[in-house]
Amino acid sequence: MAKFDQKDNLVIPGGVNAPGHNRINPGQKGIFNNLLSGLKDIVYPRICTICKKSLKDTASLDEVICAQCWGQIKKNIPPFCHSCGRHLERNNFIKNICLTCLRQPLYFDRAFSPCAYDGVLKDLIHDFKYKNKDYLGQTLSRLMIEFIKEYNLPLDPLDYIIPMPLYRSRMREREFNQAQVLSEHIAGEFNKEVLDNILVRTRYTRTQTELETQERFMNVKDSFSVTDEDGIRHRNILLVDDVLTTGATSSEAAYALKNAGANIVFVLTLAN
Repeated sequence: MAKFDQKDNLVIPGGVNAPGHNRINPGQKGIFNNLLSGLKDIVYPRICTICKKSLKDTASLDEVICAQCWGQIKKNIPPFCHSCGRHLERNNFIKNICLTCLRQPLYFDRAFSPCAYDGVLKDLIHDFKYKNKDYLGQTLSRLMIEFIKEYNLPLDPLDYIIPMPLYRSRMREREFNQAQVLSEHIAGEFNKEVLDNILVRTRYTRTQTELETQERFMNVKDSFSVTDEDGIRHRNILLVDDVLTTGATSSEAAYALKNAGANIVFVLTLAN
């Protein structure tokens, strides 16, 4: 039968409460925790992912980036192109569409990006994708979530979130899909369902960064398919990726989704 002392502490025979053993008091526990924290800082020092300065005595976000570096991320501001989502210069658009999108129509209904693909954010995305730092997804998704809330993006009519898929060989190289990580965080915030296996890449394509604009569109042509058309027929979709440049990849993915019966396809990326 369990026994308790006068202060209602459980007494375990032969345990730390038994005669000859000293109970750890709160003060000792605090000292131990401080010692453990200090040891952790020595073995695994908390430093900013960008500037590499210590985060021990400075403000930071999720203990991965200092507030100063985070503040250097360049945000996109209105007005936005009603196609690609880039900032519109007031003397360089017609009917809320930028000249680039007028010359190259895209299959998605509209794209949104909270930030410009430059500087600190460009470095963060590179580390996220290519240096196996999937934990950055939580921090980076904050930018997308805040943007959705600030500009009241129309998520209510959207049925599913679909991450931009990777081809299987690229998935083996990276071990995770960055778009999937971002999608999960966004879905958790707005109570949406993620469909992660319904849009797939059907063939290997060259890295888009190596190509000119028109080559990018040709490179991804007919490279996506939908595994369950009934699952998205007449549904509204939010397609999530990390970066939108020419829009070629997102446009081709949207084409596959619409060809399979999807209704609206919006695109949300971290940066453009």
